[in-house]
Amino acid sequence: MSDEGSLRALPNWRLVVEYDGTEFAGWQRQAGGMRTVQGVLEEALARLASGRVAVIGAGRTDAGVHAEGQVANARAATRLAPDELLRAWNALLPPDVAILRLCRAPDDFHARRAARSKLYVYRLWTAEQRSPLRRRRMLWKRPPLDLGALRAAAALLEGTHDFASFCAAGGDAHGTVRTVTRAAWIGAVGGELRFEIEGTGFLRHMVRNLVGSLLEVGRGRRPPEWIGELLEARDRRRAGPTAPPHGLTLAAVDDGFPEGIQALGTASR
Repeated sequence: MSDEGSLRALPNWRLVVEYDGTEFAGWQRQAGGMRTVQGVLEEALARLASGRVAVIGAGRTDAGVHAEGQVANARAATRLAPDELLRAWNALLPPDVAILRLCRAPDDFHARRAARSKLYVYRLWTAEQRSPLRRRRMLWKRPPLDLGALRAAAALLEGTHDFASFCAAGGDAHGTVRTVTRAAWIGAVGGELRFEIEGTGFLRHMVRNLVGSLLEVGRGRRPPEWIGELLEARDRRRAGPTAPPHGLTLAAVDDGFPEGIQALGTASR
């Protein structure tokens, strides 16, 4: 049997993962020994399972990007019950990553292919003074910011568009058309301000590139309709800068899996 076939024959586990991305080189395991979320999860799981292990994420977050609800599936052979595996696995993980929920999943469940939509949140701290306690999770931007202009610009992103102007070099080879189901600014200038965007899929650095351009609008340097012009232009060179990664969080993944209802008759803990 091939290595891939051997992995498919192993029990399949669905997990929801939270991590602080500050000290990770991203989700995906990389050559050269760089510290990644996938690598840390697999190394810990290997200590609890027999034979090969594999962890597949619903999305590949970049270096410095966080997650509150990353969904993954893991192939591993273990005699531990789901609640026992959850406790033992978390005990072996470092403080900046944790598994929130774990359960058995159908054999054909694949986190990346099952993802129907993803919700990303980009957080800003917009007070006059910086906040040391927020520095790892929020981008500090002093006021003034025109919240009305930000919201008008964000509304132009909803729907199906070609987001080539917001795709980093080396991005998706399958095209740059994506569907955004919601794009909204939540909060108030002077405190925490969040950009929430949900869609069926995202391009490389797409959310951070969008935030960089939206902030040009919020600063009054560009009108809200400029965002529509960028969508039409399909030219990354015409858009704004890329916002730093530390403000971005993968908040949730909709994979159609019934939370709280366990597949195969086992209990989610």
